[in-house]
Amino acid sequence: MEVILREEIEKLGIRGDVVKVANGYARNFLLPQRKAVLATDSNRKIVEQERQAHLRKEAKLASEAQSLGQLLTALSINVARKAGENDHLFGSVTAADLADLLAAQGYTLDRRKIHLDEPIRTLGEHKVSVRLHREVTVEITVHVTRQD
Repeated sequence: MEVILREEIEKLGIRGDVVKVANGYARNFLLPQRKAVLATDSNRKIVEQERQAHLRKEAKLASEAQSLGQLLTALSINVARKAGENDHLFGSVTAADLADLLAAQGYTLDRRKIHLDEPIRTLGEHKVSVRLHREVTVEITVHVTRQD
C-alpha cells in the first residue's frame, strides 16, 4: 500500500515522502495515528501544502533558536556544591539542576535539551552542549565551585 508520510518516521522516511508499506502496518499503525494518509491525488496536494507550512514554521523556529544560541554562548553558569578532599562533589550536577539555574537567569529551557554524557561530579570548568533545535547546538560553560 502506498502512503504519504505526514511526519518523519525513523527508517521509513520524512514528511511528504510517498512510501510503500505493508497493508497491516498502514491500516493498524500509520493511518489511525495520522502519521500518514493514502497516496491519492487530492491527499498529495493537501500534504504538500502542509509540508510548505511546516517548512516555514521550521525556518522561524530555527532563526529563534539561533538568536537564543548567541545569547547562551556568552553565558556562564556558576554552581556552588559541597565537595570532598579530591575535588569530588557530594552528589552531582544534573541537566535538571542546570535547567533550574538557567530559569533563574531568565532562560526557560527543557532539561532534555541539555546534553550531559554523565552528571558533573568534579569541581572546575565544564562545557555542556545545549540542543536548541535540530540544526542549532551551542555550548555553555558551567563553573562548579566549592560551597563554603
